[in-house]
Amino acid sequence: MNVVPAYTIELLEGESDLDGLLEVEVESFTSPWTREMYAWELQNRSVCHIYIVRTPDCAVAGFCAFWLVFDEIHINNLALRPQYRGQGYGTALMHHVLVEARRLGARRATLEVRTSNAGALRLYERLGFYVAGTRKHYYSSPVEDALILWRDEP
Repeated sequence: MNVVPAYTIELLEGESDLDGLLEVEVESFTSPWTREMYAWELQNRSVCHIYIVRTPDCAVAGFCAFWLVFDEIHINNLALRPQYRGQGYGTALMHHVLVEARRLGARRATLEVRTSNAGALRLYERLGFYVAGTRKHYYSSPVEDALILWRDEP
């Protein structure tokens, strides 16, 4: 069994966390969200929740942003800096998010993932997500379909 190196998971707080999150966005996505997009999201903290993974060496090693709408969460973005991928941080972060979602009253979780993102698909399947459909040409840069994943009982 792999042991994840030291980390903490906390709610996003302040501009320095947002700066770190935006760096992870640029390192992770071909069409990263902007500061303005996140500022808009953060105007409604009862719906928008963002958790940050911290390590002793990195204030923002990764993050997960999700919306809580009624009894479902929609995971908008999950990303780790490249040097933290494949070490268990993503699994730990998702476990934390799913526990928090349950605590907040969620009964289901959903997300979209690129069909080519094999690493993310393995992570989500290990966590109990299943493919429920496809969104044609959902992503740009490059254009690609998204798989719609669901998980009952987060």
